[in-house]
Amino acid sequence: MYAIHFFENKVKVLNQALRSIPSVDEDIKIKGRKGKVINVEQIEETLFHVYVEFEKLVDKNKAATKELGRKKKR
Repeated sequence: MYAIHFFENKVKVLNQALRSIPSVDEDIKIKGRKGKVINVEQIEETLFHVYVEFEKLVDKNKAATKELGRKKKR
């Protein structure tokens, strides 16, 4: 078992004990967010830091709230 620490932009996202180590360019899903492994560093014998880049989230509700604000001003 390996202790895997997942990071995004120097922010720790998740710690897991896994039997296998993720590889670079592997697609991964953490907390419902899709991402891609950028880098894997071995810190100790069983401790690894995995750097992940998540897909950008698009907020669909922003356009709807702007339209509501315009309707109220009339």
